[in-house]
Amino acid sequence: MIEQNLQQAVAGALKRLYGIEVSPDTVVLQATKKEFVGDYTVVVFPYVKQARKSPEQVANELGAAVKETVAEVADFNVIKGFLNFSVDDAYWVRFVSDEAADPDFGITKPNPSASPVVVEYSSPNTNKPLHLGHIRNNLLGWSVSELLAANGANVKKVNLVNDRGIHICKSMLAWLRYGNGETPESSGMKGDHLVGKYYVEFDKHYKEEVSQLTAQGMDEEEAKKQAPLMVEAQQMLKRWEEGDPEIRDLWTKMNGWVYAGFDETYRKMGVGFDKIYYESNTYLLGKELVQKGLDMGVLFRKDDGSVWCDLTADGLDQKLLLRRDGTSVYMTQDLGTALLRHNDFGAEQLIYVVGNEQDYHFKVLKLILGKLGFGWADKVYHLSYGMVELPNGKMKSREGTVVDADDLIAEMEVTAEEMCRDHGKNDDMTPEQLKELYHDLAMGALKYFILKVDPVKNMLFNPAESIDFNGNTGPFIQYTHARIRSIVRKAEEQGVSLTASLAAPAALTDKERAVVKSLHDLPATLSAAAANYSPAMVANYAYDLAKNFNSFYQDTPILRETDANLRLFRVKLCALVSVALKNTLRILGIVAPERM
Repeated sequence: MIEQNLQQAVAGALKRLYGIEVSPDTVVLQATKKEFVGDYTVVVFPYVKQARKSPEQVANELGAAVKETVAEVADFNVIKGFLNFSVDDAYWVRFVSDEAADPDFGITKPNPSASPVVVEYSSPNTNKPLHLGHIRNNLLGWSVSELLAANGANVKKVNLVNDRGIHICKSMLAWLRYGNGETPESSGMKGDHLVGKYYVEFDKHYKEEVSQLTAQGMDEEEAKKQAPLMVEAQQMLKRWEEGDPEIRDLWTKMNGWVYAGFDETYRKMGVGFDKIYYESNTYLLGKELVQKGLDMGVLFRKDDGSVWCDLTADGLDQKLLLRRDGTSVYMTQDLGTALLRHNDFGAEQLIYVVGNEQDYHFKVLKLILGKLGFGWADKVYHLSYGMVELPNGKMKSREGTVVDADDLIAEMEVTAEEMCRDHGKNDDMTPEQLKELYHDLAMGALKYFILKVDPVKNMLFNPAESIDFNGNTGPFIQYTHARIRSIVRKAEEQGVSLTASLAAPAALTDKERAVVKSLHDLPATLSAAAANYSPAMVANYAYDLAKNFNSFYQDTPILRETDANLRLFRVKLCALVSVALKNTLRILGIVAPERM
């Protein structure tokens, strides 16, 4: 790539001209600002003191030296201490010609023999259906996994299902109390929705009990502990951990309902996993690690029998690991799961995609793993992301104010169908093809709207804004891809071959050059996005590329171009844009339609 050539040439010129030795990769290249002429800019101020010359002198001397040694440099200019290089059109044309037929343009294939990077995402509880918050988690986890894989990493996608604990017992107890034997079959509800219904029922009746106790004069905090439903749920959890067959059978049945529902939602979202872990299988290993910590003196037991880790010397507080009745907490199973996952994969890195509400939890996890003597504790990375809110505020599962993932996807599909009908260009598609298109557009809108936001930021999701065919949306990029594929198909029908040899056009237009330079940036963009675990960088790249292409398309003849060589170049350019859009959309989990 031209960037490496320029960096090496600048480093060589610095040594020849001024005796300054620098590593080529430390020479910083920037895209030249739009108000100046050029493609790449080098800031020479870091070298002025050693060169003992003015910034303008250094820049002019470096520019002349680099132009002599790098054939691709057509010209340079100097604005104070900024050295701007213009790259010859022949380089950009050759780049397009060389890459146009490569379906993996921009992508580095994974190395299956490399130590894997394990990415955990989803991590649902089996007491409720997946909701909008889970959607961001799943889409971010999937996309980060694909992004790392596109940069050559051997990625393993895993899911930890929180299938045990007090929250699960709440749904189970409410179903026993108020369910009258209701099942997914008898109710016509998806299993995860049915179980979630009883989680809400528990909370409703529990609040009534707390209110009654406080009305009788009991302190509210004490009332929350002494409410009969909560006491019974705690007893149910203890019976579960003791292996009570009646409780275990109920747990197996209701979790089975939820898993069937989850699988359907995952299929709709287009996400999956290489391995699924279950908290019910990992918490016992966590308990063993707690005992190890007690034996090592790293952990301590309080008088009530509960087990803690003192992290005050680390700037935190004391962390509970086992309750006084011996039941485990989230941290217990996370310790066990981390060890199990490390042993299963020998991972290069363990990435947890979890909301920023759990920042403290993962600081504690790393600290405790380190104190237990696991040298790989520093491989644990918490990919923290912001919450998703709707225009009417934050969602609460136990109060039934969440937006279910299934309902949102169905709503998006209806909107996509309405948009397509208004667009009026799908009359030749079968009902099955239309249904698939509506789903692809709905998910493209949903995924892009969520993933284009920097993961660390909280976001407001607006379904209506997300599915517009214009503007910074998934459907806009999908439509651009479909338009380009139509152009390429027509070109091939006219006998234009993408493998045909290309002579350099006399000169590129500004809009052609803008598209080519966008394409040229793809490998570096994917590398930077992976380093920052940021699908948002990929999403915004895809939008900028689509926007540049549409600007080029609007006033540049392609198939109507009479110069055969120029027409071939523009068709190759179109083909490469379609590949770049398809590959970037694939990283985001978005289908790039061949026609719309």
